[in-house]
Amino acid sequence: MTRTQKEVLVSEMTSEFSDASAVIVCDYKGLTCKELESIRISANEVDAKVKVVKNTLASIALENAGADKLEIKDTNLIIWGSDQISTCKTADIAATSFKDKFIIKSGLFEGKAQDVATINAMAKLPGRDELLGMLLNVWNAPVQNFTIGLSALATKKEEEA
Repeated sequence: MTRTQKEVLVSEMTSEFSDASAVIVCDYKGLTCKELESIRISANEVDAKVKVVKNTLASIALENAGADKLEIKDTNLIIWGSDQISTCKTADIAATSFKDKFIIKSGLFEGKAQDVATINAMAKLPGRDELLGMLLNVWNAPVQNFTIGLSALATKKEEEA
């Protein structure tokens, strides 16, 4: 890889890391190409991106994006996206699917360093669609109860008549 190619890659990664609300650094040592591709596919479904990048280039891109400094060493796979919860879920699913080969090391939320426990906790939260569904159920409950009450009252009046 030439110096200009590295500079282009760093500038692209810097802009993407600046726009991302979550960046997760994972160890992927021992994964096959097919397993890596399955992680990429699952990340693509939630509009997250996955890339294996040289450690120095990733560090420079994160620093240029104004993020906290992360210790990036050994083999690393970086997952980033605009939705923190779905990005964390992607990493958590990969970590549970490939237990010994895929390990979440650290991450960033809105440019602030986070530990593995925080990332795992975020992965357990319900997603946006699930939260909207819960909210709609709460809003519909009074109307449903009122309708059930009116139906029961109408049935009772019919039986009395």
